[in-house]
Amino acid sequence: MTTVSDLNITAPEDCETMAQVREGVDALDRELVALIATRAKYMEAAARIKPNREVVRDEWRINDVISKVIAESERVGLSTSISEPVWRELVERSIAYEFTVWDKTRL
Repeated sequence: MTTVSDLNITAPEDCETMAQVREGVDALDRELVALIATRAKYMEAAARIKPNREVVRDEWRINDVISKVIAESERVGLSTSISEPVWRELVERSIAYEFTVWDKTRL
């Protein structure tokens, strides 16, 4: 996992200026975008592997992902009022992307 020291940014508790806060947020946003790009590649793999369009949306898996995110959020001290809605939206957008990829490769 990437740490604050890996990114060469000021730790949140050590920030003294808004410039330091913004630098940290911007660096973390770049890392998040890179991780989401990798996650999207897994959605492409899922679209390639799933045998039919009806199995693209998997309610059991959605609930599994969200419950794991909630547990991890609680473990690291992230408010679930942030993590749960963000991940629900991420999952929905990922499913929509997977449908798009599935359709492009099959239809």
